[in-house]
Amino acid sequence: LTNTNITNAQEMETIWTILPAIILVLIALPSLRILYMMDEINNPSFTIKSIGHQWYWTYEYTDYGGLIFNSYMLPPLFLNPGDLRLLEVDNRVVLPIEAPVRMMITSQDVLHSWTIPTLGLKTDAVPGRLNQTMFTAMRPGVYYGQCSEICGANHSFMPIVAELIP
Repeated sequence: LTNTNITNAQEMETIWTILPAIILVLIALPSLRILYMMDEINNPSFTIKSIGHQWYWTYEYTDYGGLIFNSYMLPPLFLNPGDLRLLEVDNRVVLPIEAPVRMMITSQDVLHSWTIPTLGLKTDAVPGRLNQTMFTAMRPGVYYGQCSEICGANHSFMPIVAELIP
């Protein structure tokens, strides 16, 4: 009832184990190359350092004489009509469109995450580590984001507002 040639097919088992592994390696090598090429940052027009603190962000325009400012969330009493509650800040990050911008992101106290979903940006701010990301915005406007890391009791009160101008 059994065929000894079928039950003892070690050559076939070896082929259907090694062949998918070779295919996965052939798919992975070009993907790794592209991943490392995307991480390279070539000649940015602006470099901005963002430091996450408990409940606010500090921004440094390092290319322009060390311009430094803090960005706090606006309390509801100071909002103008049309402002977004819990998303509006007192000092916005102002950036040009169609220019490569390098964001260097770190934290002073706990883990934070510098996130602007409409720009497709999310980079973790880790104490003692300097992470970087690069983007080029093509449309002017005001883009809102928040710290998307559970970094403390009021982590959702760390809004990020980037104003992109021509």
